[in-house]
Order: sequence, then C-alpha cells, then structure tokens
Amino acid sequence: MSTLTEAASGYRAGRTLPLRVEWVRQLGRRRTLVMAAILAALPFVLVVAFAIGGEPGGRNGQVTLLDTATASGANFAAVNLFVSAGFLLVIPVALFCGDTVASEAGWSSLRYLLAAPVPRARLLWSKLVVALGMSLAAMILLPVVALAVGTVAYGWGPLAIPTGGELDAATAAQRLVVVVAYLFVSQLVTAGLAFWLSTKTDAPLGAVGGAVGLTIVGNVLDAVTALGGWRDFLPAHWQFAWADAIQPRMEWSGMIQGTALSITYALVLFALAFRGFARKDVVS
Repeated sequence: MSTLTEAASGYRAGRTLPLRVEWVRQLGRRRTLVMAAILAALPFVLVVAFAIGGEPGGRNGQVTLLDTATASGANFAAVNLFVSAGFLLVIPVALFCGDTVASEAGWSSLRYLLAAPVPRARLLWSKLVVALGMSLAAMILLPVVALAVGTVAYGWGPLAIPTGGELDAATAAQRLVVVVAYLFVSQLVTAGLAFWLSTKTDAPLGAVGGAVGLTIVGNVLDAVTALGGWRDFLPAHWQFAWADAIQPRMEWSGMIQGTALSITYALVLFALAFRGFARKDVVS
C-alpha cells in the first residue's frame, strides 16, 4: 500500500497536512479561545484585586517581587508571570500538546487522516509544531496584556528590583523577553509528557490531566528538602530560575541548568511519542 501511494502521480508526503491547515483548525477551536480569554483576563483581575485590597507591601522588613507589583507596568508584567508560572501556564501547554492527537482519536478522525494518506511522522510533527507554537503564544499573550494593563494602571517606568535598585524600561523589556523564553523552555517537559500521553490514549482529558498531575507531583517532590541533591534532577526545581534575569546583573547559571534538564527530558518524551505512535495500531 505504501509503495503504491508513493508511486501515485503528484503525491508528496511533505505536502500532506500543511502547518497552515493545522493552525487554522486549532486556532478556531473553542478551548483555544477560552484559554486565551483566561490568560488575557488575569491582569485585569489582579488590577481589581490591588484596587480593592490596596497596594502590596513588604512584610517583616522583606520585600518580594509581588510587593513591587504596582511600581510600574514592567513590575506588573513580571508579577503576572510570577503568580502564573507554577500552575496557570502549565495548563495551556498541557492542553495544546495533550489534546492534539488524542482528540483526533476521540473524534474517530485519526485513521482517516492517516488514510489520506498522511505519514505518521508527518502528522505528529505538524501537530507538535502547532501545539508548541500555540503554547508559546499563550506565554507571550499574558505578559503583553499585563504590560499594557499595568502601564495604563501604574504608568510606564523602570522595573523596581525587590533587593534594591532598578532596571530602566528598555532593559526591563529585554529581560522580560528572556523570562518568557526561559518559561517556555522550562515547560517543554510538560509539553513532552502531554504529547506522549496524547499518543497513548483516545481520551484528551486523560492526556491533559496526566501531564498536569505529573507536573504537580514534580512540584511536590521539589518541596521535599529531604531529597537533597536529587531535587536538582527535577524540572520543577529550576522553574523560577528566571528570577535571576531581573537582577541588576543577570545570572545565567540556574537558567542554563534548567534549560539543559528540560530539553533533555523533552527530547526523550518526544522520541517516545514518535516511536510509540509509529508502531501503534490506530483503529479510531
């Protein structure tokens, strides 16, 4: 069958399931619009919270990043990333990467895509690229909206550093780009888990929930100090290493270690997904 297909006039495996087609399909889905609305709404919720509860302030003489939220639009954007990095940003990554293949199986359309014929590796590659692209877009959407809302609410100005000093607005914007890039890389483990599970089940919620659940387990294990140096091998241990990017002198060591660990885990999980799906008996 494969030989006959490849010999068919005009057939090119690389032209099947174009990325633009997959982009249109995924962008138009309700869960994409709902997730975008939730992320865009978070900055407005925080502005209202600060308006009701008053400006945050240091406690016991200690000032945290959260206490500087109303100092400027840049600070407000950094705080939005801080409060969402541990859980909220995990959800769109798990959703976009875990729902993509499993939903096709759940709709019984996966076998028809493969019969089109779309090579299995091509199908997974198209879906993975779009899922990662949408995950990155979600992480960009939050700080962009937060920066705009924060600037309107608190003014455009330098980023006040909790430990003292400040970064001028231009430098702060560059550092926030670094923060978003690191957050995206650090979430590749969740993406890999969700994508791998998506190739294993016909239930999208199972893949999404499994990835979120395992990510939470990683966060819990990282809080167990008795594990000592073993925590260095947990992706969750490095999820806030981006805080080194908003210091007067940016430190790279933590982000480099976190990046190396995340990419290593992600590559293994993506390889498992491709290997397993290549041998899977697709009946739905």
